[in-house]
Amino acid sequence: MKRIPLLASLALAVAVSVGCATLDAKQREWIFQPSDRSWGGAPSTEGMQDVWIEFASDASGKAERLHGLWLPHTQAGAPVLLYLHGARWNVAGSSGRIRRMQELGFSVLAIDYRGFGRSSAGLPSEATAAEDARAAWNWLAEQHPDKPRYIFGHSLGGAIAIDLARQVPDEKGTIVEGTFTSIPDVVSTFKWGWLPVSPLITQRFESIRKVAEIGSPLLVVHGSDDSLIRPTLGRQLYEAAREPKQFVLVEGGSHHNTNSVGQRQYREAVASLFHLK
Repeated sequence: MKRIPLLASLALAVAVSVGCATLDAKQREWIFQPSDRSWGGAPSTEGMQDVWIEFASDASGKAERLHGLWLPHTQAGAPVLLYLHGARWNVAGSSGRIRRMQELGFSVLAIDYRGFGRSSAGLPSEATAAEDARAAWNWLAEQHPDKPRYIFGHSLGGAIAIDLARQVPDEKGTIVEGTFTSIPDVVSTFKWGWLPVSPLITQRFESIRKVAEIGSPLLVVHGSDDSLIRPTLGRQLYEAAREPKQFVLVEGGSHHNTNSVGQRQYREAVASLFHLK
């Protein structure tokens, strides 16, 4: 038993010795897992329009370009939704979830962060993803100035959505699914979560600290069978938020299928919290 603290100390020493820059880069690779791959192969994006968003980046100091998919609703006056995806798969991998959000009454803009799909190359970070989300939000404001705008984020995208929602004054509501309180909290749920690695985490995504700053209605959705991001983290995030808010636990929902399994609950929650039909 005496070897455990020693091993933990050695792990910390090795991590520090590789250098802060390398440690940060490895975390960004692990958290984002940037890719041009789509979930399940090549999901259908038929009917979705390619969108290109160009902006000057303060983080990189150069011009950047985001690729997005635009799926308009059949009703001309429908509200618009910015869709922020999670880690590993590009925006086309979210085509099923994008369509389901459209079925709830939204015109949807879904974007790839830098390093994903056809967006500008580069290793994403918490700062660059936040900048990308803001650029997409500004694009929506320019293209649809008279329509109510909402924010949606799945998994890691939920943390990015919360960060955006607390900064902008003109969102009508925010929806997050299968998301978390912070990266250190997620790490603590792993088998090796007892190791004291939290001080070394640079990409923290501390939504638990930010969520109370959101000034619009917040819908938090989680699957009861989510084994990647535990439902308790979603509940803690909900409890830290201000009213008006709503928590929806989808029985049988996993990290990947909650949006599909819980579509009826989604519809009811969107109607009651955002007064949308």
